Amino acid sequence: MTVTARDEHRRGRDIPDDSGPPHALPLVMMALGPFALGYFLSYVFRAVNAVVEEDLVREIGLSPSELGFMTAAYLGAFALFQLPLGVLLDRYGPRRVQTALMVIAALGALLFAFAGDGMTLTIARALIGLGVAGGLMSGFKSVVLWVSEPRRALANSIVMSAGAVGLLVATRPIQEASELLGWRQVFLILAGLTFLVALAIFLVVPEKQRTAGGESLARQVGDILRIFRDPAIISMAPLLATTAGVHVAIQTLWAGPWFRDVLGAGREEVANQLFYMAAAFFFGILFTGAIADWFARRGMSLLSVMVGFQLMYLVAQTGIVLQWTDYALVLWLIFGMSGQVAILAYPWLASYFGSALSGRAHTAVNLLIFACAFIAQYAIGAIIELYPAPAGGGYPAKSYTTAFGAFLVIQVAAMIWFALTAGFIRKRKGR
Repeated sequence: MTVTARDEHRRGRDIPDDSGPPHALPLVMMALGPFALGYFLSYVFRAVNAVVEEDLVREIGLSPSELGFMTAAYLGAFALFQLPLGVLLDRYGPRRVQTALMVIAALGALLFAFAGDGMTLTIARALIGLGVAGGLMSGFKSVVLWVSEPRRALANSIVMSAGAVGLLVATRPIQEASELLGWRQVFLILAGLTFLVALAIFLVVPEKQRTAGGESLARQVGDILRIFRDPAIISMAPLLATTAGVHVAIQTLWAGPWFRDVLGAGREEVANQLFYMAAAFFFGILFTGAIADWFARRGMSLLSVMVGFQLMYLVAQTGIVLQWTDYALVLWLIFGMSGQVAILAYPWLASYFGSALSGRAHTAVNLLIFACAFIAQYAIGAIIELYPAPAGGGYPAKSYTTAFGAFLVIQVAAMIWFALTAGFIRKRKGR
């Protein structure tokens, strides 16, 4: 019998037997809970600048370009660290890697709290982005190590739902805390909480027993290139990156202006709509994970469930592009609920590539998602700016149709590409 490279990886270090029985619930909670707290904080850090932006501009005197550069530093550091993150997760395990990263995030928050100029804020923001870069991927890697394969979709959704709670907290609660204590004190509190989470990960998360041996770092890095060349990645990566990336780009920036300029909503109503979307995101993550878990235990492919939800997501986007304002709330709630169903592909990827390569496979896809989010967020703004601004401020409603519609077309094309190439995945997996 021929031993494949994937079989060799499965016999590598800190890799469980995917076919073994599930671990006891308390042990799984110890293995996943601290990572969920880390991902909660990563979402708070991702969204908190939108709340304190006016304070930063007023107190530090940031120009629009300086503010944009500082914000991009977070996304840039986050995205650039995804590939080395995958290597580190597979080589050293999520417990050690995430502990170190959370300490870096805490130091970044501490520096942010005491910053007195734009450059210091930018460096601090980059440190935070680097420190939270492993928030979700470390949790997913721990799921691979501690949760039996049929339950991984549900476990992943539970970890990710912690981020949705962070998104909720980063709205009104953070704003009220900032008004009461000041934005610097808020970041001091966040720095302290991040240190505590790093300590919890180090002390509470169990260490997976390792076997002797392992791979060279050069081979691990080389595996990343093989992952990007794999037919499964070539087939599904455009769909995963565009759907999840566009969702991040719109929900974290352009949804609010759409409510203002298309619906004519005031500032308070815009805040309420964004809060509803964040709540929908939370329930959607749990709902899609539970549904996928139910279907997976009955033999249906996770990818089939994922595509079903993504079709619903694209239909909702179509209504938003066409500005069906009578159904705006329903459409945006569906958009918020189903925009991140790409996470259903992560346990499938872990099974396809094997546990030893799962961290690199996950972070390779995550890199593409955040790169797409970065491009989409700026490109949508560039398209909107092609239209003359109304005299009363804001942007013309038709500019959103053009901008959102362009990326809807791209997502539909990615869905068609996946449908045409999915046969190669089945053929490859069956070999």
